[in-house]
Amino acid sequence: MPSVLIVDDEANVRRMVGALLAGEGFEVRDAGDGATGVVRAEESEPDLVLLDLMIPGALDGMAVLERLRKKFPDLPVIMMSGRAGLADAVKATRLGAVNFLEKPLTPEGVLLAITSALELRIARRERTALRADLGLGGDFVGESPAMHELRDLIARVAPTDSRVLITGESGTGKELVAAAIHAGSPRRERPFVRVNCAAIPRDLVESEMFGHERGAFTGATERRIGRFELAHTGTLLLDEVGDLGAEAQAKLLRAIEAKEIERVGGGKPIRIDVRIVAATNRDLTRAVREGIFREDLYFRLNVLPVAVSPLRERPGDVPLLVRHFAELQKRRSGQLAPVWTADAVQALARHRWPGNVRELANIVERLSILFAGREISAADVAGVIPPNGDGPSLPSLPDASSPNAPLSDALDDFERLLITRALSSSQGVVAEAARRLRTDRPNLYRRMKRLGIIGS
Repeated sequence: MPSVLIVDDEANVRRMVGALLAGEGFEVRDAGDGATGVVRAEESEPDLVLLDLMIPGALDGMAVLERLRKKFPDLPVIMMSGRAGLADAVKATRLGAVNFLEKPLTPEGVLLAITSALELRIARRERTALRADLGLGGDFVGESPAMHELRDLIARVAPTDSRVLITGESGTGKELVAAAIHAGSPRRERPFVRVNCAAIPRDLVESEMFGHERGAFTGATERRIGRFELAHTGTLLLDEVGDLGAEAQAKLLRAIEAKEIERVGGGKPIRIDVRIVAATNRDLTRAVREGIFREDLYFRLNVLPVAVSPLRERPGDVPLLVRHFAELQKRRSGQLAPVWTADAVQALARHRWPGNVRELANIVERLSILFAGREISAADVAGVIPPNGDGPSLPSLPDASSPNAPLSDALDDFERLLITRALSSSQGVVAEAARRLRTDRPNLYRRMKRLGIIGS
């Protein structure tokens, strides 16, 4: 049964709204002043608060809202007032109120606002639980000097509104860093939108980023809101930004400089307020030298650089990560946890982890399933990871001198070899293999499909 706290100095409002909500099955508590309202919320956190803006006393509605948002970040608060102006509504919204109701209240308006706010509450809780299950709960696992430096840097970078460029190898946790920066920023209650630049076909980049109007091109049967608009007032993560083509880089640069976008097929510019956080596993300084990445865009993105160390440079974090991922797997599967021997953990710590934390998480999950409730030894670890420097066997180069090998078959064999090698060195991550082959991921997927290569 959802609980609602009504904070209003008018006894009639508390009584009438309380009766309405009680009749709908809500658990209702009330307070006649701001200080009492804060105390009631701290005694037992409600699912939602209806808060009057013009409460007399030491704590007015705005002050109560600030205290509640600080104490309970995910608690939806609906403001009410009969004398508030537009400026008050805007200020309350900026402080975190999810809705603003004008008095006199109507039963339909109150119930509609409460239903929407409770849906938001459920969504926030599910988001928190999902991120925890995915290992994105907010705290970085590891006590190495590199991790302490990363935490300190994020703490300094997050509260600003400057653009951030996160660099690091594939699988190091760049998206987790971006999420932590957003969570530590004043935009934390606003949207956090991610776009994987490597996964967008080149002819759809503008539509994906900026949206399009109905009929803008063949197949545009309805209006589409782009990622920039979805992230308005929040944070936009441009993941794998180094994979954008030249035309897309130019359009992104214009959007950043002008702080406005235009939908494909649209006739007017749309002002946008987003904080840009970019991430890449490419060496963008080298890409700039080679003319692959625009120098002016690089300087726009690289205001605050954040580098994420590869796992091989912090082997002391491996035991903590193993424990962390094993616990996540236990919660997800409900299986008995294995017993990790010291030798097994040391074997994992000695591995160079070319796929970094992502690869380690996959190995821990695999071993947890294969040895549920049993002991894991160093030999068991060796059975699922190749020795350092070794990998799966690769096909040899095709014999071009064979008189029975048509040119098309020889070219297919050679292309298959190059793609297989790239996938092997990338631990099967197609986006990373595409980066190594200097092509985009959709093109690589098409070639893999044609050649019968299976990838993740």
